[in-house]
Amino acid sequence: MDTTPLRDAYDAFLDAAALVTRSGAVSDGPPSGEWDAAQIVAHVSLISAATIAAASAVASGVLATYDNRTALDPWRIDRVISLAGGSAGLADRIRSQGDALCAHGGPILTEPELDTLLPTLLLSNARSCSTSQCRCGTSSRAWPASSCPGTPSSCSPCCEGTAWSHGRDPCGRS
Repeated sequence: MDTTPLRDAYDAFLDAAALVTRSGAVSDGPPSGEWDAAQIVAHVSLISAATIAAASAVASGVLATYDNRTALDPWRIDRVISLAGGSAGLADRIRSQGDALCAHGGPILTEPELDTLLPTLLLSNARSCSTSQCRCGTSSRAWPASSCPGTPSSCSPCCEGTAWSHGRDPCGRS
């Protein structure tokens, strides 16, 4: 699988993050209730970590799922910023996560593994945006490239008509 688009997305994200986190680049904080630049970068780091975990689960042959709820938790986001040591540490972390994801898409997972369907739950603005099964890899996409989990440009489209949007869990849980 060609991971060049994924690598390019990480590089573009890191360039943008460096621009807005540079000292003095942003004069005012975000509007009330919005994330600042460090929180956005930490969110992407958490999304990338969850994607690596799902890909690693597929590689190990265990049941894998994808759920972005932990990447939306304010406490967890602030903790990641602290543990990474701020913007520079977050950038290093995301760069390494991009390397790991590109490795999973190349020599670590085979094409059949990349085609593994994962039960998926995506939330945005505290509501379910997508509940479906997505493919582990991006070679045969279940979503457009811009909304695949783990890509820095993720902005999940809402999926009307899914089982979850009608109040039913597609995994059969109550």
